[in-house]
Amino acid sequence: MGLVRPVLIKRINNEILGLNGHLGIDIRPVPENAGFPIEISVVLRNTPSKIYRDETANDHIFIIVVSEEYPYERPRAKWMTPIFHPNIMMPEDGGFVCVKTLDNWSFGSSLLSFVKGVEQLISDPNPMNPYGTESCMEAARWYIDNKPKFEARIRYCGSDA
Repeated sequence: MGLVRPVLIKRINNEILGLNGHLGIDIRPVPENAGFPIEISVVLRNTPSKIYRDETANDHIFIIVVSEEYPYERPRAKWMTPIFHPNIMMPEDGGFVCVKTLDNWSFGSSLLSFVKGVEQLISDPNPMNPYGTESCMEAARWYIDNKPKFEARIRYCGSDA
């Protein structure tokens, strides 16, 4: 059994205020008589990420689905736009998002911590733990083969070392 409805709606609306502040947007509050599940559509703008091996997109859309068992039950996420990522399924494969904050979800977790986890996942994919879909496995191989490589040299007293 979840929170009583008025408390649940108040909590969700407080968390929406936190999302608004963090994302710099204006998600409207959930009305008292809203039906469940509640779906929050999030657009990440200016967040470069691969959508195919050679193609990058700056804008991404995903939906956070909140059930009436929230916060005892973690929200679900569904990715809606193409993405080439080991930890996010393509929409046609289900659009599931593997975020550590979902694995460790607790009553004290929030929608804001979830969105921050997605932001982190976009900028730092984990190719060592991909979903088993063909696109995620291919993305994992690509990220492993194309991880950043560094070269450095030191210069001192006018000579190279």
